[in-house]
Amino acid sequence: MIVEDLEPGRNPADLTIGIAVATFNQAITDRLLDGAIKALEAFEVGRVVILRVAGAWELPVAAAHLARRADAVVAIGAVIKGETDHYEVIVNESASGLTRVALDSIKPVTNAVLAAHTLEQALDRSEPGPGNKGAEAAAAAVAAALMIPISS
Repeated sequence: MIVEDLEPGRNPADLTIGIAVATFNQAITDRLLDGAIKALEAFEVGRVVILRVAGAWELPVAAAHLARRADAVVAIGAVIKGETDHYEVIVNESASGLTRVALDSIKPVTNAVLAAHTLEQALDRSEPGPGNKGAEAAAAAVAAALMIPISS
């Protein structure tokens, strides 16, 4: 039996992190993006590539594009429940699409798409500082990217 412990073999300065960010509910997504960028700066990530799209529905396509050139991708969006079932369709299909991108690309894709019932909930989760879901997703992307060995 061979036992192998995968240890981080990379430096954050060598990483490229892609961020796909929706412009719908931009007051929220800008705050999530700011949190993500600050987290990546704290990790001293070498390169950040940002791709803006209309909404959460378009995030999987943007994430797939970014996964071709980045070590990991952070998807940022905000979907706030309305009076119809449209909210559930967008949230579920966006999450499903992002999972598919991660599996197809074999790259980490973290999900910072807020699924909030109210504007207040979205604002709480995008506040600067601890608890900012954009920052949390960026930190998870860096950690995951560092754990994946470089393929030859």
